[in-house]
Amino acid sequence: MAAVDDQTPPVLDETTCGTLLQKLQQIWDEVGETDDERDKMLLQIDQECLDVYKRKVDHAVKSRAHLLQALADAKVELSRLLSALGEKTYVGIPEKTSGTIKEQLAAIAPTLEKLWKQKDDRIKDFFDVQSQIQKISSEIAGDSEQVESLTVDESDLSVKKLDEFHVQLQELQKEKSDRLHKVLDLVSTVHDLCAVLGMDFFSTVTEVHPSLDDSTGVQSKSISNDTLSNLANTVLVLKEDKKQRLLKLQELATQLIDLWNLMDTPEEERSLFDHVTCNISASVDEVAIPGALALDLIEQAEVEVERLDQLKASKMKEISFKRQAELEDIYARAHVEIDTEAAREKIMGLIDSGNVDPAELLADMDNQIVNAKEEAHSRKEILEKVEKWMAACEEESWLEDYNRDDNRYNASRGAHLNLKRAEKARILVNKIPALVDSLVAKTRAWEQERDTTFTYDGVPLLAMLDEYMMLRHDREEEKRRLRDQKKFHEQMSKDPEVFGSTPSPVRPLGPKKVTGPRANGSANGPASRRLSLNSHQNGSRSTSKDGKRDARLSAPVNYVAMTKDDAASHISGTEPIPSTP
Repeated sequence: MAAVDDQTPPVLDETTCGTLLQKLQQIWDEVGETDDERDKMLLQIDQECLDVYKRKVDHAVKSRAHLLQALADAKVELSRLLSALGEKTYVGIPEKTSGTIKEQLAAIAPTLEKLWKQKDDRIKDFFDVQSQIQKISSEIAGDSEQVESLTVDESDLSVKKLDEFHVQLQELQKEKSDRLHKVLDLVSTVHDLCAVLGMDFFSTVTEVHPSLDDSTGVQSKSISNDTLSNLANTVLVLKEDKKQRLLKLQELATQLIDLWNLMDTPEEERSLFDHVTCNISASVDEVAIPGALALDLIEQAEVEVERLDQLKASKMKEISFKRQAELEDIYARAHVEIDTEAAREKIMGLIDSGNVDPAELLADMDNQIVNAKEEAHSRKEILEKVEKWMAACEEESWLEDYNRDDNRYNASRGAHLNLKRAEKARILVNKIPALVDSLVAKTRAWEQERDTTFTYDGVPLLAMLDEYMMLRHDREEEKRRLRDQKKFHEQMSKDPEVFGSTPSPVRPLGPKKVTGPRANGSANGPASRRLSLNSHQNGSRSTSKDGKRDARLSAPVNYVAMTKDDAASHISGTEPIPSTP
């Protein structure tokens, strides 16, 4: 190797291979190295430089391969992200694929950054919606305490898939809302029922599920199938309990009212149980007052009924005689005679013997009262006609007295009033035959239907009507004879020669007075008087069960007994009856 010119001045502050070699030669010259040593050392320096270049080249190759792999990975990642996000095209993707590797990487890097951020946001959206779906599904299933860890499927993060999850979430939210309304309605029903029944609402509803307490939020309440089913069953049980308690309370209220009426309990004492009797006719849905069907209230009513039952047993005689008085009053108003003394003695004997259940005795008397009311109702129409007949008979009697009064036309005080009454009385008296015929027909139909005799205060009504009509007919006949006799005397007084010597005056007989019977006695006698018809009086007859006439009847004391000849002229229904003048 040629020696370097020693006179070449070195460049200050610039270190190169040449300056270093020149410096080395100077040192070698000073040291006195041989040319062989110098050549050997220069070859060693060249080999070391070659090794350095090789290492640099290898590093550069590796760096290029890494960049190429990174570029390939970036392109693959870009395709994967676009596929996962459901994006067929993307605005940020570089259109040119030329340029250095670093340029290509630099061009694709921003797009990857945006897609990675978009992927992270999309994963968050998927996680949120899937978390809500999982939560609501768990609430509906009733296993909200065991929510599993959620993993988002990153292979499909498309908007379409996200929309599907949103639709599913909306359906679940609607179902949750519907279930929540059902739960709240059922809880409200349980609350109302517990209030009416006097039960603890908190313990009842929390027994179904702890979250149903009022202290918990609405959204925290259980909406599972089990909760809904158990709530519905609880409502059914409470409604049935309410129904049974109401029936029990109404039964007790009925017993209380019956016992109160039986023993004439004062209103002040009854008012203490108004909260019991106020629901006696209420339906199940109408009872909504808190505590209206509480157990202690029912127990209170039971205790009162038991107390009144014991009191009733000690007052049986008073109660029974009150029932008997009611029965006697019904028969008295219906004009049916009963043996009151025997009935009262029988009641006294039964109670004193102790062989009869008080409830059965009262029930039997109640049945008697019901039967008496039915019989009184069946007699009502006939009794109304009897009252009209009797009133007409009283007017007929008054009219007879009025007609016999010679001073009836004098201008005395009140004469005009009597005249008006007489006009009305004549109209009413003229209706008596038709009224009697109607009354006879009604009575016979009644007797035929019931196969028994219709009596009025113990007297067969048909017998009374028969005798009245015969007496009325007899009265008319007597009035006719008196008129004929009066004409005969008038004729004799005008032409005495035709009739011979003047006969001795005959005192005229007054017409028989016919009066109708009145209730509880005759019209002209005290209330205790009764008619008496003997068996030989054929004019008073009533049809018995075998179709024969029964002569064992009674008639008013002011009636006139008739012979068989008088009875033969009894009105048959076709012969007109002369009216009262």
